[in-house]
Amino acid sequence: MTRATGRLLIVWAALMALLSLTIAATLLGLGPAAPFVSYGIALTKAGLILWFFMDLRKDRGTERLAGFSAFAWAAILFVFLAADYLTRSTFASS
Repeated sequence: MTRATGRLLIVWAALMALLSLTIAATLLGLGPAAPFVSYGIALTKAGLILWFFMDLRKDRGTERLAGFSAFAWAAILFVFLAADYLTRSTFASS
């Protein structure tokens, strides 16, 4: 086993642990804190994938900026999508 393979196996194990944490957070019923816990775990998983599997850790400058800005724009898109979905029933009933 090479050093890179070992590193990827460690990252995969971390992703599986985060998946277990996601399932546990769902089953615990954390109330209003549940979405924030889930978003935090999801951001951590996305960061691991961006850093190790997409090899942003090897890139420099512009490539790294492009990778993170794509992630940021996708996050902004999901925030607008969630805001639209959550406010539709509010405006439709008034």
